[in-house]
Amino acid sequence: MTFKVLILNGPNLNMLGVREPEMYGTDTLDDIRVLCLDKGAALGVEVDFRQSNSEGELVGWIQDALGSAAGIIINPHAGAHWRLDVE
Repeated sequence: MTFKVLILNGPNLNMLGVREPEMYGTDTLDDIRVLCLDKGAALGVEVDFRQSNSEGELVGWIQDALGSAAGIIINPHAGAHWRLDVE
């Protein structure tokens, strides 16, 4: 049996490297995907890397992973982002 990990990325992460690179950096989500796939291959782990701007789609992927993925890593980004303005 292959050890499979699902990596989910939430809303706006597709804008990495494009939106406010001075704050978020210049690496794109595809750059991160390649790093994750390479690391998975080195460890003998199958990596299923996905991104959606729809929270409902993310929930569906989590439910679909039951019985097929050994684990889930999720970066919800905008789904879990609060900004506090501090003076």
